[in-house]
Amino acid sequence: MHKVLDFLNKNLNDNDKVVVACSYGPDSMALLDILVKDTIKNLNIIVAHVNHNVRLESDNEEICLKKYCEDNNLVFESMKINKINKNNFEMEARKIRYNFFEKIIKKYDAKVLFTAHHGDDLIETVLMRLNRGSTLKGYKGIDLITKKNNYKIMRPFLYITKNDILKYLEKNNILYAIDFTNNDEIHTRNRFRHNVLPFLKKENENVHLKYLDYSLELKLYDNFVEKYIEKECKDIINKNIINIIKFKSEDILIQNKLLEKLLEYIYDGHLEIISKVHVENIKYLINKNINNTKIDLPNGFIGIIEFNEFKIIKKIIKEDFDIIFEKSLEFNNFVLKQINKNDEKSNYVIRLNSDDIKLPIHVRNRINGDKMLVKNLNHYKKVSDILTNDKIKYEIRQNIPIITDDNNKILWIPGVKKSNFDKEINEKYDIIIKYILKEEENNE
Repeated sequence: MHKVLDFLNKNLNDNDKVVVACSYGPDSMALLDILVKDTIKNLNIIVAHVNHNVRLESDNEEICLKKYCEDNNLVFESMKINKINKNNFEMEARKIRYNFFEKIIKKYDAKVLFTAHHGDDLIETVLMRLNRGSTLKGYKGIDLITKKNNYKIMRPFLYITKNDILKYLEKNNILYAIDFTNNDEIHTRNRFRHNVLPFLKKENENVHLKYLDYSLELKLYDNFVEKYIEKECKDIINKNIINIIKFKSEDILIQNKLLEKLLEYIYDGHLEIISKVHVENIKYLINKNINNTKIDLPNGFIGIIEFNEFKIIKKIIKEDFDIIFEKSLEFNNFVLKQINKNDEKSNYVIRLNSDDIKLPIHVRNRINGDKMLVKNLNHYKKVSDILTNDKIKYEIRQNIPIITDDNNKILWIPGVKKSNFDKEINEKYDIIIKYILKEEENNE
């Protein structure tokens, strides 16, 4: 434990406010006990507990942890997860946990968050990512220290193993709970833990320190590339969007790092969700640079090329709808209104002569193969080509309304293009329809 204590005493000051993420499992209870009893620093400790509410024992474990905090005069903060998406449990639970931890850090103006990841966790994480394929940041596994905006996450137990932790708990008679799902080999991590780690430790009982050295070495390279990105590539990437032309001008190492930053932003640092195959497919898509080409990504995201930009967004499910328009229609994010008078010439207003069309008017979703006789062109164009030429983004085009008559003749793509059925102000018409986006309506 001397490496852990050296790390703590080197990186902490007297009266520091620190938050300890504690589940009441063996790892976090050992870390909490060391912070309470063994450091030479006088710390203000806040214990943050998340009750995942998935096991019968969860409530009792929270009670036991609270009792430990009361006995040791520690501030105890907890939250209970009432509902979570079971299909994406790990990522959702992690997001909830860290949002809660950040809330507690802000509440107490703490500078450090401690988590109890240990050396075995590091080995497992590195091996899993090597086996699956990852990014530069992913391959280094778990950081000893992660710098956030206003605080740091510290993981001092990366210097020790699970066996070291269990010995400490037994020696100091510390109570803790076991989550027996950690032994279920249906989980990839558990298979590495039970089958690969024993072999590595037999070869070298301090192998976890070799993996820590590997991780720290990769971090040096990663930090160097990060600094270059921050200085030289500000105009290439913006949150979820990459400028393709400028991206292609960079060295392949920088391209890889830019994609990593993009994915880290999208997946909130949960890079194990992304494999090397995903990254290579994204690079292939970017190099092709064909407008409106897409790639499916984990957890309901897609990558899409639009107008020399690559972006990652939530996949939008295309709706099927066909609604008869009668004077007024409010649907999704738009409103259609029949009005008596309007002098606009924009694509947000259409004038129709009921003698030229078959009533009633329909509002429907876009269908593959849709064509419209475009005003002033006197020939048909595919609706998909119209939307592309007008640079209508994926988020809008997926469920953009199409206005037709009862014979399914396309009269109008609201806000984009009108057909030759549209009448000029000085021509004969008896129907005027205005298209309003809801946010615009709210601003009126």
